[in-house]
Amino acid sequence: MLNNQTLDKLSGMRLSAMAREYRRQLESTPTNSLSFEDRFGMLVDSEWTTRKNNQLQKLLKIAGLRIRNACLEDLDYAPQHNLDKNMVSRLVDCAWVNKGRNLIISGATGTGKTYLASAFGNAVCRQGFKVKYYRVNRLLTDLTIGHGDGSYNKLMRDLKKIDLIILDDFGMAILDPVSSRDLLEVIEDRFGAKSTIIATQLPVTKWHDLFEDSTIADAILDRVIHNSHRFELKGDSKRKDNNLESLS
Repeated sequence: MLNNQTLDKLSGMRLSAMAREYRRQLESTPTNSLSFEDRFGMLVDSEWTTRKNNQLQKLLKIAGLRIRNACLEDLDYAPQHNLDKNMVSRLVDCAWVNKGRNLIISGATGTGKTYLASAFGNAVCRQGFKVKYYRVNRLLTDLTIGHGDGSYNKLMRDLKKIDLIILDDFGMAILDPVSSRDLLEVIEDRFGAKSTIIATQLPVTKWHDLFEDSTIADAILDRVIHNSHRFELKGDSKRKDNNLESLS
């Protein structure tokens, strides 16, 4: 009876994982031979692990990564792709996010830019940070709509709170002055405090030509480029072998 009351109390306190582990211990003869400290440690570990896993799943859902199951452990370091394994190793602990540093991932279509960006996004989520994936054109459209329906300020506040924003497909279209200013506001709000990953087909040397307003171009490039780690991917498109559209 006392055991059932304990189980009910654990469930009532929303310690469901601890309750499951306690029930398992009651039904396991080998576990009963363990010390109180060992059994209690197993209870706490079960609850802690479950909460961490639930938190990760929530963060991944919010992140909306284009390739949700991408992970740094599965990266392809074949020489023709020019992916710097040493740099990945230096960045895997995600300390760069704490420092508000950025990543720039450039390369031709199909060379794995989106996968690499998603893999870093996954790793950052595993460290407990908030991540959000956007295709640049979609984000700029949302900001334009925000000007009209009054949601712009809220969206900007929300963007400022995210530890890592992934901007994919940057440079697919020329940016008019309004879109350029919106992008500058996003970058400016996050500069030095929050991190951004930019994935693009264009080398950094051609970014200035994307902006109709050269003054805004200078401001954005100054805040992004000089605070970034860079990956320049090369090689043939992986889609030829894998037929995966998500490997852009």
